[in-house]
Formats: sequence, C-alpha cells, structure tokens
Amino acid sequence: MIEQIDRRFFIGALGAAGAAAALVGNAAAFAPAAAQPSFVMWHSPGCGCCLQWAKRMETAFGRKLPVIETHDIAAVKKARGVPDELQSCHTALIHGYALEGHVPPADILRLVKSKSRIVHGLAVPGMPAGSPGMDVGHNVKQPYQVFAFGAGGKKSVFAAYR
Repeated sequence: MIEQIDRRFFIGALGAAGAAAALVGNAAAFAPAAAQPSFVMWHSPGCGCCLQWAKRMETAFGRKLPVIETHDIAAVKKARGVPDELQSCHTALIHGYALEGHVPPADILRLVKSKSRIVHGLAVPGMPAGSPGMDVGHNVKQPYQVFAFGAGGKKSVFAAYR
C-alpha cells in the first residue's frame, strides 16, 4: 500500500532539513543543486571586496544576498564548476548561474534574461581594480574581461571593460 504524505508536513520537513544544513556551516556548499538557494554568495572570512560586490548585487536585484563564510572556498568553486583559470575571491549562485569574482550586475542581468542553457556561469578572473567591489577608494581602473563558461570547460568572452 502507498502512503500519502501531507504536503504541509513535507514542505516543513524540507525547511527543517535546510535549517539543519545551514547550522552545519559549509554543508550548504555541497548540497544538490536542486536543494540550493538560487541567490547566495560564498567567500573567505575577512574579504571586504566580496561584501562590496554583494551590496551591488542587492541593489541590482532588489533583495538581500545571503553571504556564507567558508574556509574551503576551493571546494565551493569546484562544486559550482568554476574553471581553475577563471577563479577569483568569491563565488555566487544567482538564478541558477555560477558567478565568480567581480562580475558587473548588468552582465548578470543580461545572462539571467537570456535564460541560456549553454552558459553555466560568468567569471572575472583575479581582482581587477575598477571592477564592481574593487572600485571603492580606487582611482585606478584596469581593463578586464567577463568570461562565460559552460560544461567541459568551454569559455568565451561575454563582455570587455576598458
């Protein structure tokens, strides 16, 4: 005989499981993608530029960006499929896309609007001066590129800033 599960009980159990994972700390970084929140950022403790970037995301998307501090940011990047050569100081998941480093909000919004199934995420390698979050207190602006990346490590230039 098949038992039916009350929908409210099921949803409550899912919520409790999510809360328990959050209490464990970095467990959320390794949960299946379907169980992941679609608006979150991971960074190493003490990195202020990451928090400046998060403020830009909150302004662009009109909602609070949860920030998870982790001492194993490399594992988060690997779990999100960020290619080694595109890595930076923080990783985010926004609307199902992996975002690595100081990606401008306009580029993220363009990707989200496109609903691309080919692009897995966007990345700004390193920490170029003048990029969002790296422009606080700086008059220097370095040219940089935003890379789109997909399955199998394929990448292409998504945008360029001079």
